[in-house]
Amino acid sequence: MKKNIIIAAMALSIMSSVTISCSDDFVDRKIPYSLGADNYFNNEEEYNNALIAAYDILQSTYVNVLIGEIASDNTAAGGESANDVIGFQQVDEMIHTPVNANVKNVWDWMFAGVNRASYILEFKDKTDFPNKPHVIAEARFLKAYYQFELVKWFGGIPMKQDARFVLGDEKTIPRSSVEEVYASIENDLLLAIPDLSAIPSQKGRVTKGAAQALLGKVYLYDEKFDLSAQILEELITVTGGYSLVQDYDTLFEAAQENGLESVFEVQYTDIEGAGFGCLQCSEGNVAVGFNGPRNYSGPRFSSGYSFNVPTQEAVNAFEPGDLRKDVAILDIAAWATATGATYGIGYKHTGFFNKKYIPRTRSANAAGDLNLTNPNNYRAIRYADVLLMAAEALNRGNIDDAKARGYLNEVRRRAFGDTNHDIVASGSTLTSFIWAERRRELLGEGHRFFDLVRTGRAAIEIDGFASDKNEVFPIPIEEIQFSAGNWQQNPGY
Repeated sequence: MKKNIIIAAMALSIMSSVTISCSDDFVDRKIPYSLGADNYFNNEEEYNNALIAAYDILQSTYVNVLIGEIASDNTAAGGESANDVIGFQQVDEMIHTPVNANVKNVWDWMFAGVNRASYILEFKDKTDFPNKPHVIAEARFLKAYYQFELVKWFGGIPMKQDARFVLGDEKTIPRSSVEEVYASIENDLLLAIPDLSAIPSQKGRVTKGAAQALLGKVYLYDEKFDLSAQILEELITVTGGYSLVQDYDTLFEAAQENGLESVFEVQYTDIEGAGFGCLQCSEGNVAVGFNGPRNYSGPRFSSGYSFNVPTQEAVNAFEPGDLRKDVAILDIAAWATATGATYGIGYKHTGFFNKKYIPRTRSANAAGDLNLTNPNNYRAIRYADVLLMAAEALNRGNIDDAKARGYLNEVRRRAFGDTNHDIVASGSTLTSFIWAERRRELLGEGHRFFDLVRTGRAAIEIDGFASDKNEVFPIPIEEIQFSAGNWQQNPGY
């Protein structure tokens, strides 16, 4: 699928282009060829090319993961200095404003994903072919995935259902409410699930299980606990095909990519170079290089830019005997003592690095900046996350605490390698154990900030967090200006 991404993305860019006026000398000249919807979507290959272009935007979600951790109490921004990627530093201090290039990246790239998926849906009835229901279902999942990112980050967003945004829509289409956005996401996933297969047609493609997991997550955020529990339990007990990788230490290594625990995974390779002028152009996971130890020299790992450094408080969240601690956290001083490795000291140095997503030693044959082309896939939805979401839904929905404990303890038994650390609590005490387990299990994976916000704990746990403001991020100032007053800024910004 990766080899076709660039071609498909170029095609979509051409399809999305607008006509520009010419001088009088050229007014009678006909454009020899123009690629647009009128002469596209004529066969399965063209639908698939457009679909690959919609998948391509997933690779830009590396920034969502980075900022999602930095915004939380899990990590500090890091970097070289207080002026290194100022947008990250501002989010870390909770002083970000509508003028923030990195937050704007999230808005821009996620809306690009919505628009690419919506282009397919806009012309879903133009041409028939046997596999079309599956293609349309994948497009619906991708649209829902990008919209879910947007509503988590920005609250209510403008929506155009199964159609592209075009120039001028920003002045006429209002921001929908959060409730309306959730309803749209849930509807797209409900429509997609019946036409998706449990087995992907290609590595990285959407499956029925991925759509069920995302729907369960959306329901959980929407506090529809009964529906969340129902769809997640269907995934666990009926759809099946997933299990926990018994050796947690292998989970984030290349051999476990797209493995038994992977419900949905963003695919990366090092085949295409990129530079700082176009980070989203990289086919690699840019976040990995950003996470790496600065000026590192030694075994197993490679150097990076020392961003997104775990805090001591996050390290202390692990209980004694938890095998996940040394997988999630690289104690760089201890590692250097044991191996002879050397490293530099970056800004806000804590002594810890996000071991799940720091660069592994590899060949120097990749194109472009090696720090920007790491091939490490991002495990967007893991089976452990599914189990913990199901536990939370069952518990908070007052449905079945016994089942909730079972799913929670399944995760904990892998973490400790025994049954001696099983949780026996019920009610609100069990809720607290589930939330704490989510932090430990998913540390470094970009979920913590949004978990704190959706459960009302962010103001307690995050330094500088302002209630009734920082639950969402500001709409980029350019978007507010382009809308000519049609879109109002989020409160407090």
